[in-house]
Amino acid sequence: MKLTFTLPLAAALLLAPAAMAADHEAGVPLSPSEAAGAWTVETGGHAICIIQLTAAHGAKVGDNCGDSLPAGITGWSTTADGMALTGADGQVLAPFNRWSNSLFVSHRSSGVDVQLMRGPPQG
Repeated sequence: MKLTFTLPLAAALLLAPAAMAADHEAGVPLSPSEAAGAWTVETGGHAICIIQLTAAHGAKVGDNCGDSLPAGITGWSTTADGMALTGADGQVLAPFNRWSNSLFVSHRSSGVDVQLMRGPPQG
């Protein structure tokens, strides 16, 4: 009977580090090398547009973003727990908290969340 409890416990202990590693970057600043590339802007569960980030802290907002992102975004900066989209003067226009390796979320005062997900839209 002792073996019955020992094997599941051992399996759980072996699998726990793998599960934790899958989401080891929640709350961690975005690095320039991670930022480079396409990010899908989502709101209300729908992909809206693409934003391109560069390792040199540049940002190019794609067509069709409408009012999901503030006007004037030209770059991004690292924050203590994620990143922020910035204007030409470096002013923070939209802060994003890092929720996982590839998901950043911005809570708006309107109650609508805007998400940045690594890569092009899925599906």
